[in-house]
Amino acid sequence: MLVLAFDTATAAVTVALYEWSPGEGVRRRGAAETVDRRRHTELLTPSIAAVMAEAGAAPGDLSAIAVGVGPGPYTGLRVGLVTARSMGEALRVPVHGVCTLDVIAWSSGRDAPFAVATDARRKEVYWARYESAGARSGGPYVGPPADAAAAGLPVIGEGAALYSDVLGAPGRDPAPLLPTADALAELVVARLSGGPGPELLPPEPLYMRRPDAKEPGPRKKVTPR
Repeated sequence: MLVLAFDTATAAVTVALYEWSPGEGVRRRGAAETVDRRRHTELLTPSIAAVMAEAGAAPGDLSAIAVGVGPGPYTGLRVGLVTARSMGEALRVPVHGVCTLDVIAWSSGRDAPFAVATDARRKEVYWARYESAGARSGGPYVGPPADAAAAGLPVIGEGAALYSDVLGAPGRDPAPLLPTADALAELVVARLSGGPGPELLPPEPLYMRRPDAKEPGPRKKVTPR
């Protein structure tokens, strides 16, 4: 099984290629990551090509595609989802979505309750509660950092770093801050091979709210004087 994974729901454009076989387990074949919240469109396709080249793999070798479905800002999230769906249709391979907050939780490896928060802009965060790294217990939600703080749990993720005055505490570690395609690929391979973990989702966006850009309303009628 050869799984291409990528996520563009945050400032990170992260791509990884993982292989799984019953006899040899899981191994990474290639990975690339850039943090630039303004260049998702320009960075994703070249990053995928570079990772495939690093692994010496062709698109036709893929068994599945894994993509982060957010929540995240409209533009960046759409880039990853459109790319995943287009590749899946062209290659005739399944496309599996994963909540981006679940990816961050999975990479933390934590076994006690905690929360994950990412930047939602407008002085808000996307956040969710977890019983452990592989078990979400509430959310995702969007709202002010104080909402996540009210859960009374340690908080990890970029939101914790951005709003440390509300979500942070002495000695509290906000890492990992952003999702990684490594964690996304490992999570999806674990589920596809029959292991426990977060639910795999359709490749549909978790926007949580309307995009910042709005279509202009109808023109006002001009009444002759």
